[in-house]
Amino acid sequence: MHIKNKKVLITGGNSGIGKAIIKELIHHGVKEIAVFARNLNTLERLKSDFPSAQFLLLKGDLSSTEDLKKCITVIQSNWKELDILINNAGVVSAGLLSEVSQEDIIQQINVNLTGLILLTKKSLPLLKQSHQSAIVNISSGYGYIAMPFYSVYATTKAAVRQFSDAMRRELYQYPIHVMTVYPSATNTNMMKTAEVDEMDSPEKVAKLVVEGLISEEINVILGGEERKKQIELNFMDPKKIDELAAENYEALKKRTKNHRAM
Repeated sequence: MHIKNKKVLITGGNSGIGKAIIKELIHHGVKEIAVFARNLNTLERLKSDFPSAQFLLLKGDLSSTEDLKKCITVIQSNWKELDILINNAGVVSAGLLSEVSQEDIIQQINVNLTGLILLTKKSLPLLKQSHQSAIVNISSGYGYIAMPFYSVYATTKAAVRQFSDAMRRELYQYPIHVMTVYPSATNTNMMKTAEVDEMDSPEKVAKLVVEGLISEEINVILGGEERKKQIELNFMDPKKIDELAAENYEALKKRTKNHRAM
């Protein structure tokens, strides 16, 4: 896929993986980028951080249908079409299901899944105007292998995986490529309250995202061959992963004790 001069909409592009993806896209010749995020200050900072790009800065919340509608209206009026949608934004609230607040459960589902689906739905007419377009959904390693203390988060990310597969098959008659990305732990603000020793850099994730987009990969899985083996094991013999989770239960509990980025 040729991405030079493509028009891109990315959610959560004001920091972390999203901002690193913007940098990588610009490196590959993308100039027009719409960024949808909640924080106006960090959105405005993109203009000075990437002066060569032409930004549409869209302040909004993925859990608000009105904000999603406004987002697409602005893109429609400015661009008339859209080439690439990158559903990157996400939130997390870890812990025992019995202890995670009802509000955090609903918000994780609304942002990570419902908002992603609705924005994709609203973007489809614009994506269909492009002669070559793409939808990129950022899931998580937990989208393949669920672990204790991430029941709601893992559920939303697994649903993203299924949504991507369904969309790819539903849109087969259009030149719309659908790709899903499964990052492992990444050194972003989202992970500041989790106790993790080794993490990937946002730049590494972004590089693999854009490379995967260009080569039209269906799945981009981080974590190396070991991760791929675990995914296969989880499918073929899930009890083995049950045992692994049990062995690491206390460590996982410590790691996730304060992990919340909402």
